[in-house]
Amino acid sequence: DRPKTREWRCKWDNEEALTAAQSALDAILADVKCVKGVKDVQRVVCGGCKDFKVIASLDEATFGDWEGCGFAPESDFLGRLKAIDGITTVETQTYTLMSMMN
Repeated sequence: DRPKTREWRCKWDNEEALTAAQSALDAILADVKCVKGVKDVQRVVCGGCKDFKVIASLDEATFGDWEGCGFAPESDFLGRLKAIDGITTVETQTYTLMSMMN
């Protein structure tokens, strides 16, 4: 069973923007964790390329329901990111993950 994921990502220009992006995530994290079928929520930060990413993984059976709800709280989170000075390139992407350890 390969989890389907929804990624929310942006670029940050300075430490203040990064801190504000984390605060924006903190504000909606409980809502993401309550999504039916959620298996994992990960945050990725790269200091070299200035990426800030949030990856929510769900089982394939419930992913469509979340998609039908507009990936809530996606619009709230993206709006929070777009309002932060020093945050650019706010994007989303859907994909599958597969472990190569098996």
